[in-house]
Amino acid sequence: MQFCPLSSVHQRITVGMPLPFNVRNADHTLLLACGQVIATQEQLEALFERGALVDTEELKPRGPDAATARADQLPGLWDQTFERVSRTLKAAVHTNFNAALNEVCAPVLALVERDPDLAIFQIVRQEVGAGPQYGVSHSMHAAIACRLAAQRLGWNANDVQRVFKAAMTMNISMIELQGRLSLQPTPVTPLQRQAIREHPFKSMQMLQAQGVEDQDWLDAVGHHHESPDGKGYPSGMVEIGEMAQLLRRADIYTAKLAARATRGAMPPHDAARQVFTDEQGHPMAAALVKEFGVYPPGTCVRLASGEVGVVVKRGASTNTPVVASLMGRQGDALMEPVRRDTGVSQHAVVSVVSDKTLKVRISRDKLAALGQG
Repeated sequence: MQFCPLSSVHQRITVGMPLPFNVRNADHTLLLACGQVIATQEQLEALFERGALVDTEELKPRGPDAATARADQLPGLWDQTFERVSRTLKAAVHTNFNAALNEVCAPVLALVERDPDLAIFQIVRQEVGAGPQYGVSHSMHAAIACRLAAQRLGWNANDVQRVFKAAMTMNISMIELQGRLSLQPTPVTPLQRQAIREHPFKSMQMLQAQGVEDQDWLDAVGHHHESPDGKGYPSGMVEIGEMAQLLRRADIYTAKLAARATRGAMPPHDAARQVFTDEQGHPMAAALVKEFGVYPPGTCVRLASGEVGVVVKRGASTNTPVVASLMGRQGDALMEPVRRDTGVSQHAVVSVVSDKTLKVRISRDKLAALGQG
């Protein structure tokens, strides 16, 4: 048997819910059986302090993973992974933060690698939307956007992973506040504005306290709201590292795709145009826009045939995506989604339409299967 500290898998434990594995003493004797409940945060911290262990064999996935799952199983894996990311980013105590973060980042990166179109679909459609989980979903979406853009820019694998982790943790000091602000119909208060201005530095401090020593990662988090024109915050600096620059652009772009209490989500093509124009065609902005495409997966479109559907896969060119048609030309719901190649003239995309145009329930499982065709 091989064992790891319970603290390193903290993100797999939910206080008040059954344990997903056995917990053992430092001498490997059974302490808590799988299914027992840790009732309070204090009990959990006491287990950390006494050096409780977990058999690594019990941590291995019991179901399909990103590499082996069928296409229609991938949306469910995304949901499971999101919950694990949420627990990790919201946890108040981590005695081994790096290990905990690495464990939740690995399956996200594996899912992006397996099907990047489905990863983009998660960002564009934003199933979580405004609400308590917005802070987590935004960090995860910005991280995915960074990973895709960094790879397109030709960054090495190590830097791609580092910028991904930096994006995941850039707002760690205000995760809960972001959720509240997404639902708040009134302007931010002076105290909230101060917390927003201070969060890059406070997030960097939290990471340092948790043992993060990678200076590029820390600088990316601390500087991700700085701007080369000196008008950023919190310091107004002009010399900004590449990772921080990519974080800032991914942060802005993915935030535009999310709804708030005070506004709806911006259509993807409008968000892309605005970011590209505001950034005056900067290579990083161009990489984001090109990676997502004119009609990124998750976009609702009308075809030349009159059908209405949702993009499920980027095509051979930026304006010829693969679409799952959901409604016929008369506005009637189709019995099953139909895969359409918009490179064929009769199925060419003629316009982007509002989500409200779709009068049918979207099955992510079926769309994921169609996307992999």
